Amino acid sequence: MAIEITFLGHAGFVLSDGRTALVIDPFLSGNELAKHRPEDLSCDYVALTHGHPDHFGDTEAIVRQNDATIISVFEICNYLGERGFSKLEPGNPGGTIRTDFGWVAFTHAFHSSSYDGRYMGMPTGLVVRMGDTTFYHCGDTGLFGDMQLIGEIYKPDIAAIPIGDRFTMDAELGSKAAELIKPRVAIPIHYKTFPMLAQDATGFAPKGVEVKELAPGEAWRYEP
Repeated sequence: MAIEITFLGHAGFVLSDGRTALVIDPFLSGNELAKHRPEDLSCDYVALTHGHPDHFGDTEAIVRQNDATIISVFEICNYLGERGFSKLEPGNPGGTIRTDFGWVAFTHAFHSSSYDGRYMGMPTGLVVRMGDTTFYHCGDTGLFGDMQLIGEIYKPDIAAIPIGDRFTMDAELGSKAAELIKPRVAIPIHYKTFPMLAQDATGFAPKGVEVKELAPGEAWRYEP
């Protein structure tokens, strides 16, 4: 079964199997490169890697307009519960949330996580199984050796890997991450959005892994 992967810009995606849609890290408002507005998105789930504003983004507006279910770490779900949201699926690294499209598993990510000065739990990566495709969103992270283990356990077809430097890996370290994970395809993320980040994907060239650079707003149909 093919899935459609739409890059929202920065680190955001929509994954759809034609019946169910999952939004990941929807940073649209305030993102000058974004082509979508929150009201453009139709989805059943919103999943968040961590609480920083450039990932939490327009979550509340998107969830309200779609009556969507939120998948994220315990503290983020607690925060959103206090904000009046009730369709919450909390988890933490090592755990898996079963869904009607497949599942979402939480992995480690080496970063930080806060929102409006509030601690938002551990940052995570997300492994999404939708149809016959496994998609690993690394979240915001530095390089770590257990990426190889994540690759061995989940065998992702696609990995979205941050390469912008300063707050995450740069292109060289991102390339090494892709070589550890060994997906069929690696998508560079978390670059170009702000002046302090790397402005292109130069140097992201992992050995043995196809690189698919997507422009904000671009949709790609992946056939497993």
